[in-house]
Amino acid sequence: MQAFTECRAAALTLLKESDVSSKVEGVRAWAASFRHQQLALDTAWTSDESVSVPGRPAKPLLVSPRLLERRSMATEEGRAILIHALAHIEFNAINLALDAIWRFADMPVEYYVDWLGVADEEAYHFSLLNAHLQTLGYAYGDFNAHNTLWEMAEKTKDDVLARIALVPRTMEARGLDATPLVRAKILQVGDVKAADILSIILRDEVGHVAVGNRWYAWLCEQRQCDPISTYTELARRFKAPGLRGPFNLQARRAAGFTEAELDALPYHTHNF
Repeated sequence: MQAFTECRAAALTLLKESDVSSKVEGVRAWAASFRHQQLALDTAWTSDESVSVPGRPAKPLLVSPRLLERRSMATEEGRAILIHALAHIEFNAINLALDAIWRFADMPVEYYVDWLGVADEEAYHFSLLNAHLQTLGYAYGDFNAHNTLWEMAEKTKDDVLARIALVPRTMEARGLDATPLVRAKILQVGDVKAADILSIILRDEVGHVAVGNRWYAWLCEQRQCDPISTYTELARRFKAPGLRGPFNLQARRAAGFTEAELDALPYHTHNF
């Protein structure tokens, strides 16, 4: 395992790592080293590197979401396709957290500490899903996947406010809405282990979206801009996916969305 001395430079190294096991294990070891005060944190550190594509394995093949495989979850292959899709989301989320750490300099120390914790938990989530996928006879990379999450990260690479608004608070917040519904469906077909993993992920993702909300509010205050109108403008400018219900209002509240922000959601029918 590579020895790191500075936290944000290490995040860039780990982001570029293409081997799945090395990335996941490296992130967990890096986070543990930081917690044990074995790494320095230089908030002013910058790099002239341009990372348009993070390190990732040759497979899964990335395709349009319309071309992804779909099977009934009543079959083992169908459950494997779902678990693979979830694992891919978590793998992308590792990269997103690493990118948020190395790319944006001169943020408060707490910003980097928050995203380091997110990266560590995303690596844990990936490990849980990948291990369960293997019990079904498959491995990460056996099915196609899409690249929507990283595409939004690339669009917002030049502005930390846009990144925070449109990745954790938009793309990842959608998981708060979708996960309970997916968990219910997978319980119906008797996969209790997968359902338990999804419970862990939902619990932790509330905290991850809360990190996004915390720093979005901080950035809006620093720039003296209104959070709601600024979000609307950023979503329009960067062509963010439209928000569609049902919305998990309880989880969104727990993640720090304000009542004004919840009221601004497209509609409140069939919410939970």
